[in-house]
This record gives sequence, structure tokens and C-alpha cells, in this order.
Amino acid sequence: MKIEHIKEIADAVLYEGYLLYPYRRSAIKNRQRWTFGVVYPHAYSRTRCDTEPWKMQTECLLQGTKNTQLTISVRFLHLLLNSVVQYDHQSALSGQTSAIQRQIQDEWEEGVAREVVIAGIKLQNLLDQPVQEQIAFAGRYVSATTTDATIISSAREQQDICGLVCISASKVADAVYKLSISIENDTPQIGIDPGQREAVLLYSFISTHTILQIERGQFFSLLDPPAQLSEPARACQNLHTWPVLIGDAGEQNAMLSSPIILYDYPRIAPESIGSFFDGTEIDELLTLRMMTLTEDEKEELRHGDVRAREILERTESLSTEQFMKLHGVIRSYEWQQPAQEGKESYGESI
Repeated sequence: MKIEHIKEIADAVLYEGYLLYPYRRSAIKNRQRWTFGVVYPHAYSRTRCDTEPWKMQTECLLQGTKNTQLTISVRFLHLLLNSVVQYDHQSALSGQTSAIQRQIQDEWEEGVAREVVIAGIKLQNLLDQPVQEQIAFAGRYVSATTTDATIISSAREQQDICGLVCISASKVADAVYKLSISIENDTPQIGIDPGQREAVLLYSFISTHTILQIERGQFFSLLDPPAQLSEPARACQNLHTWPVLIGDAGEQNAMLSSPIILYDYPRIAPESIGSFFDGTEIDELLTLRMMTLTEDEKEELRHGDVRAREILERTESLSTEQFMKLHGVIRSYEWQQPAQEGKESYGESI
């Protein structure tokens, strides 16, 4: 499977829980966001006795030779804080500072996709010495002020974040190796109250996951490893992540290490018309729910998050033919051993 198709599945992980139906920031369920794959700053984690992870670790098994090469892609969301403050124009002109600020009109976070790619890693070299790659993304601050009947000040703010990716390998058996990948958040926190989780999230890696690709070698499933590798597979220590084979069924040249538990070879249903930020829900159900939004709710959504607005526009432009394709589909029937003699049963694979 091409990396573009792999990333379509990985993006479903990246944006899982990004913003849930009814896709309004005022909705209660969207006031506690960013719960998947969070790698917090190490300094914050220490204040919480390491109950909040500052490190994510993937371990898996592969078969390779001296010619085997690896490409490791670490992906996550880097939060950007939007805020809009509305001022009373006349009060501002008269200098009545106590009455200037009328209300905070809005404050919300968006997720900006980040990726660190380490390509051309030779397994032979990796056995001799671990490979390290810095994670470093600069923040930014953009502000604007408009004046009409009111004064509206808006700002988009993003913090600097930094960390480290460390990749190592060790021999397990003849031509079989254990690959270890750790992702650490070393972002320093300056003047942040460790009790303010929402503020700390601006310095965190969100929805963190890893794509592993191999050339002239193959990965082994940790869910269903070969019998002779069952013990080494059980010995792999995966912290806050879950590696599975990805690609077309039977392929073993790529893995997705996800903060969400998946089976080998996860797929996006071909009937799906786009992401709804919730892979555990049914597209048809979410589409129907979108259609029940009131005009006021739709208006709030249109003036909110760009990605959520795209969901609304996509739903409103959905054709009858596209909608009918969203109905449940039975992919195949799998025969199961009858529980009692004389009885037959079928398991549905959907």
C-alpha cells in the first residue's frame, strides 16, 4: 500500500476526537478535548508523579538483513489557541477601562498537523548505535484589531515545542530483531501552573502516533505472531501505543503504532465520504444528526472551527446516491464452528 493511502488511515487516528458531534465548541462534550495520544512535557509529568505520560514507546519485531532499511514517521497535533475579545467602542474612547471589556467572544484550540520523518535508516547501523532525531517546532503569534461599532481584537497563538525521537534495535533470533522507538516531550514550561491542564496542552504532542515502513524486510504481527516468536512478541513493551500491521491484507512492510487499539490491517470503509472525527461512530448516523441541527447551531458551526465547517458543508451537499451508500454493508460471511451439534451459525464481517 502506498504511503498516501496509509496516511488516510493514520489521519483518522490523528483527528479522532478532534471535535465531536454536534461540532459546536459550546457543547459540553467538546469542553474536555484532546484525550488521545497526549505526550505531555516532562516537567509537567514530574509534578504529576508521571501519571501523565511524557514518553511514548513502540516496540515490535521484524525480519531483516544487512540491506534492510527503515523509515519512521512521527505525527501529532500541535495546538493553536484562537481568542477573540470584543470591546465597547464608546467606553474605550472615554477611558472607562473598567467597562471597556464587554465580553470574551470566543476562545478555542485548533490542531496543526506536525510530522517528523527519519528516512533511510539502515538496520545494520541501528544495531551498532541508536538514531536520534530532534522534534522542534516554533510557535507563532498573530494578532489583529478591527474597529466599527465595537472594537474586536483577535489573536492566534502557538507555543514552541521540542522533544526527541530515539530509535534502536537488538537481535532476538536469527534474522529477527526487536525495534524500539521512543518519543519524548522535553518542552520546558515557563510560568505555567501545573494544575492548569488546558494550558499545558499547548506545550504537548496531541494524538501522537508513528508510521513504520521497511524495505528488504518485513514486520511481524504482535497480535498473531508466528509460534516461534510468541515469547519475544509478548516481551515487547508498548507504552501508550498499539502497533498493528497496515496496508493490504497480507502485506508486512508497514505498521501503524496508534494510541487507539486497532486490529491488524485497519481500513476506512469505501462508502465513507470523509472524516467525522469519530471512527467509532457510523457515518450514516452522524450525517443524520448533522441534518437535525438548528439554523442557530449551524451558524455557530460555520463561524467556528474550519474542519468542522467542512463537515457541515459536505453533509449539506450530499447527494441522495451518496447518502444511500452509507447504509450498512456485509463484506463477507465467515463460517464458525456450531456451538451445539445440529446448529449452524455465521459470523458477519462488516
